[in-house]
Amino acid sequence: MIIRFTASQSVDIPVVEEQVPIQHYLRQPKRLVNALTDPTRLEQLDRDCFRLKMRPLSFMMLTIQPTVDMRLWSSPKGKIYLKSERCEIRGIEYINQRFSLNLIGILEPIQIKGVTHLKGKADLEVKVELPPPLLLTPLPVLETTGNGLLKSVLMTIKQRLTHQLLVDYHKWACDETKVLAQSEQTSILASGSQSV
Repeated sequence: MIIRFTASQSVDIPVVEEQVPIQHYLRQPKRLVNALTDPTRLEQLDRDCFRLKMRPLSFMMLTIQPTVDMRLWSSPKGKIYLKSERCEIRGIEYINQRFSLNLIGILEPIQIKGVTHLKGKADLEVKVELPPPLLLTPLPVLETTGNGLLKSVLMTIKQRLTHQLLVDYHKWACDETKVLAQSEQTSILASGSQSV
């Protein structure tokens, strides 16, 4: 029996803009992924594809640890797209062969009354063929447990987004501003020495 679990999560985060707009920050997939996840669980496969080893998830009597390949890319205006491409459940071959995970997300900076907001939505769907021991569990119990588990995964991502991403953006923007100021100072000094 194949069962389907789903969860959705929306975000609306006001951003205190730095001298460097957040759109520039959002065009850097690796930095963004590092802010949203634990970097020790992350492997970069190519410029915008990342392999994430999720934390172990407990479902009824099973503990699984999905490894998800995600593609993250942005538009020129800083709109971010996220899509899962592949998922593997290591250690439990029965589930691995009968499991699919689909994650789609979008995040974009929008101006509302002169304030930049990061608005977005993520949809997570898992389909799995139940192992024989779980077939006796009532379907409503399975659905409630599975949907609740997915909701908690998305809630964790939302919490990191509302805190860690903004902290990283402010740090990055300050660093960029310093680099820009140093390069301007260097060019002023260089042009001054040439005119002497």
